[in-house]
Amino acid sequence: MGEPQPFRPTKDQLEAAHGTKVPDVIAPGLAVLFCGINPGLYSGASGHHFARPGNRFWPALHAAGFTDEVMSPFDEACLLEHRLGITNLVERATARADAISNDELAAGARRLAHKVERYRPALVALLGISVYRAALGAPPDAVGPQKESIGAARVWLLPNPSGLNAHYQLPDLARTFGALRAELEHLL
Repeated sequence: MGEPQPFRPTKDQLEAAHGTKVPDVIAPGLAVLFCGINPGLYSGASGHHFARPGNRFWPALHAAGFTDEVMSPFDEACLLEHRLGITNLVERATARADAISNDELAAGARRLAHKVERYRPALVALLGISVYRAALGAPPDAVGPQKESIGAARVWLLPNPSGLNAHYQLPDLARTFGALRAELEHLL
């Protein structure tokens, strides 16, 4: 576990990944269900969440103490052992999040609510402001715990871990993910 897999999609594989879906990592009774906006083409081509090199999701999980080592996207099923899961608001892979329509976002918000009702995670961690706005229809207060809930699950806003998010570097992500982990210790 944790060793990066030697997967580098070709240009043709990335092009073919448009519209593909990456299966959820989900089970009943999760402590946290992490929710991104949608898979990128690299994730679509690999079939794994946060697969693009430079995405800081996996290092942030480790730095925050959720995992004992930095996991690889290819080990994502092991998250369930830690009572963690991953889903996306919109299922289809795109090159950019701005390729997603408002109708898709609204449908994704309804689908997320159904997943939360079915699987009953304690917390839903929305990864990025655009996910938050789409899922809850309002701007967030700030990064961290929110007043809103999705079903019975409390909601947290975490920064988008994409390497393109220059506002948050790995130490910042580790701190915000760590605050979520500390909350879980009190909650569960």
